Amino acid sequence: MIALLRGVVVGAGANWCVLDVAGVGYRIQMTGNTTAGLRIGEETLLHTTLVVREDSMTLFGFTSEGERDAFELVQSASGVGPKLALAIVSVLTPTQLVQAVQGNDQAVLTKVPGIGKKGAEKIIIELRDRVAGLDVGPGTDPAAGRTAEPSAWRDHVSQGLQSLGWSAKDAETACEKVAELAEADPGISLGKLMKAALQSLARS
Repeated sequence: MIALLRGVVVGAGANWCVLDVAGVGYRIQMTGNTTAGLRIGEETLLHTTLVVREDSMTLFGFTSEGERDAFELVQSASGVGPKLALAIVSVLTPTQLVQAVQGNDQAVLTKVPGIGKKGAEKIIIELRDRVAGLDVGPGTDPAAGRTAEPSAWRDHVSQGLQSLGWSAKDAETACEKVAELAEADPGISLGKLMKAALQSLARS
């Protein structure tokens, strides 16, 4: 399994990047928070996991081992595939996931688009005895130093939210709610804006 990649970012979208590793370009799926912190031409390190299907092999990348392990763990619950797993780790940190499962907190899990009450209950039951092994230490935020460009942040945040399952309307509403943050601090990072948008949707 490909567990770690270090290379230069040669392309990026709302929820993917292409990483040049010694002349080989790897296309990697990731959360909007992670892509928000990437810069074309700069080197980055990603913790990765390879999901193999009959008709595809897809790499997923994360900023910390804890996020990657959480992504892999939630897929062991019935009904949770890679897309939903990516949405879960986009909305919940490993620590929040552990607390929700161990605390039988269905409300927290249902904040993730695609998870209803029954799905949350199933995840709690099936993962309760396994989440304790997750590394819940703080991870690095690759978006921390990337400034949100005034004309570009809205499209990036909106596309990232939609790729995680929210509707275009919900994404636009979330962008409106965080617009004042971008106006108040022109130097704010895209990662912080994405997190604020996710939090606004989770509260609604």
